[in-house]
Order: sequence, then structure tokens, then C-alpha cells
Amino acid sequence: MQSIPILMVDAGTGNLHSVYQTLKLLTDEIIISDKPEDIKNADRVILPGVGAFAGFMQGLHDKELTNPICEFIQSGKPILGICVGMQALFDLSEENGSHPGLSVLPGSVKKFENLGNLKIPHTGWNQLWFEVRNPLLQKIDPGDYVYFNHSYYCVPATGSDISAITDYGIDFCSMVTRNNIFGVQFHPEKSHKIGLQILSNFLDAKGS
Repeated sequence: MQSIPILMVDAGTGNLHSVYQTLKLLTDEIIISDKPEDIKNADRVILPGVGAFAGFMQGLHDKELTNPICEFIQSGKPILGICVGMQALFDLSEENGSHPGLSVLPGSVKKFENLGNLKIPHTGWNQLWFEVRNPLLQKIDPGDYVYFNHSYYCVPATGSDISAITDYGIDFCSMVTRNNIFGVQFHPEKSHKIGLQILSNFLDAKGS
């Protein structure tokens, strides 16, 4: 079977239109699929999470996509998790109970709490501050603004997985990187020029 240059995974939980249309500004070599065999034949995968963590993971299980995604990651090819797609890379989430994730990165997903006058969800523009340079941050400056919309945030168990943080009452992890695994808590498709650059950087990123 012919390889698929870029595959965006459809877990069946929401509208992927905005992510897809933004990526189409960069390349025509992208498809949306919920077929396990397509993941196996992809060169790079984007996991755009929409909706609640449990529903997203249930969608992956129902479509029998969890094992193909984990096998894809083990192959060393690049994968990008966006928002809940990044959260799904971790061991578990505390959103509406305790729900297991893909466990490809150690850590958990917790709710923002006790932020004083700050509203939850964290919605709007906020800054990226770099912990470790990674390929997704090429041509991005510390303090650049991206767009967020979330009530839960990732707490990696391994500090070296954190490549950027953002201040919202606390310093939370807004970007992760480990070898071929990339994740962003923000929405690059809503982050204008900076988001487009980050997506472009992922399309150029090499695996491990």
C-alpha cells in the first residue's frame, strides 16, 4: 500500500475542520482517517483532540486506533498531539473521574484549581517560555503568544519532556517533546502566524 505523508486521526469526537484547513495552507499531502491500517502506512501523524478526555480515548478504543498509534510512535516516526491529543499521550487524566491515556509519556492530566481571580477554562492568548529547545520552536521566540482553551493541564513525570511552559496562576506545561513525540496544549490552528510556523516546523521535523 502506498504511504500516506501526513495523517490526521479522527477519533469521532468533534469537528477537525479548522485544524485540517490550516494544515492545507502548508501542504496538500494530508488526509483525515479513522482506519487503523492508514496509521500503519503514515509517515507522520497528527492527533488533534476535541472534547473531553474520556470521550476522546473512548473514540480511539472504539475505532481500534490505540494500538496502531502506539506502534506508530514506537516506529520512531513523528507524531504531534494537539490539546486533548497531547493529554492523551500521558498515563491518565483526572477529567470527570480517572481515565487511562496512551501511556507513551509518564505523567497525568490535572484540573486548574485555586487560581484566585483567574477564570477556568484558561481561554485566550498566552505566552510560551522555553525550557528546552526542540524542532517545533524553530523561528519562534520566547514570549510569543499562542491561543489556549482548556481546563486541564499536563503534569509530566519526567522534567526533560517539558519543552515550554506558560504562566496562568501557575507555570504549567504547554509543550512536550521526547524524540519523535511532540505535543502542544494550545491550538496552533487558532494561533495565527506563530501557530502556522509551529505546524510547519512539525512537517519538517525528523523522527528518531
